[in-house]
Amino acid sequence: MITPLGWLERTPTYKEQQERLREKDLATYGFLGYPLLMSSDILVYQAGRVPVGADQVAHVEITREIARRFNHLYGREPGFEDQAEAAIVKMGKKNARLYRTLKKRYQEEGDMEALETARALLKEQQNISLGDRERLYGYIEGGGKVILPEPQPLLTPESRMPGLDGQKMSKSYNNYIGLREEPDSVAHKIRTMQTDPQRVRRTDPGDPEKCPVWGLHKIYSDAATQEWVQNGCRSASIGCLECKKPLIDAIIEEQRPLRERAVEYENNPDLVHSILQEGREHARDAARDTLVEVRAAMGLRHR
Repeated sequence: MITPLGWLERTPTYKEQQERLREKDLATYGFLGYPLLMSSDILVYQAGRVPVGADQVAHVEITREIARRFNHLYGREPGFEDQAEAAIVKMGKKNARLYRTLKKRYQEEGDMEALETARALLKEQQNISLGDRERLYGYIEGGGKVILPEPQPLLTPESRMPGLDGQKMSKSYNNYIGLREEPDSVAHKIRTMQTDPQRVRRTDPGDPEKCPVWGLHKIYSDAATQEWVQNGCRSASIGCLECKKPLIDAIIEEQRPLRERAVEYENNPDLVHSILQEGREHARDAARDTLVEVRAAMGLRHR
C-alpha cells in the first residue's frame, strides 16, 4: 500500500519484456507487481546483500526505496528521541561524546566520513541492544528507527549472461542453456547460434564484436583462446564451427559437476524434501521476527 505505481512501471525489465513479448498478455498486476513480491522476499528476511544478475539490480533498488519509505512512515516510534538519547548514554561517556560529535558533523556539515565512522562505532558497541543500535542509526541520519534495512546487490564478475541470440539470457526469450542440460543439446544450441552476418562464406573475414558467440567466449574462454578467436575470425583463418568448438567444450565441462552432483538428489527425493523442510523452518522463524517488529511499528496488534 505504500508503493507508488510509478515505481513499478519504470522498472527496466517491465518495459523490456513488454516490448519483446508482445504475443503474451502482460497487462496484469501479476506481471507488473512481481518486483514487489521480490522486495517482500528480501525484506522479510532483512537481507543485507542480495545475489542478483545485472538486470535485477533495479529490483533491489526498488526494494531499497520501499524500505526507506516504510522506515520514514513507521520508524518514528513514540518517544523516539528520548529512547535514542537513553541509548547514547548506555554507550559510555567517551563513545557517547564521539557519537554526538559525529552526528553534529554529519547533520550540520554533510560529512559522509563522519556518518561512516558513526556506523562503525555503533557496530562495535556491546552495551546496547540491536534495537537501540538500529535506533541510533536512524537518529544520526535524521530519520527514525531502521525497521527494514536497505539491501545492496551482490554481483559476480559475469553478472549479465548473454543469451544464444546475444540478448540477455532468459527462459522467457527461449535463448538459454539449462544448468544441467545434456551435452548433445548444449552442442546443438551452440553450433546453431547465429554468427556475424557479414561472414556469408568461410573465406569472408568477420568481426567478433558483432557476433553473439563472442559474448560467451568472453566468459568461458581464457586469454589465449580469445586472442585466437579475434585473430582467426578477422582474418578468416578459422570458420564459425571451429570458433564454437572450444566454447562447447568449456560449457559442457563447467556443467559436468552440476550434473554429477544432481544425481544424488534425483535418486533420493526424501533427502530433497528434508532439506526443503529444514530451510522452510529456518525461513519461517526469520520472517516471524520481522513481522512482529513491522506490526508493532504500524500499530497492529497481532494475536
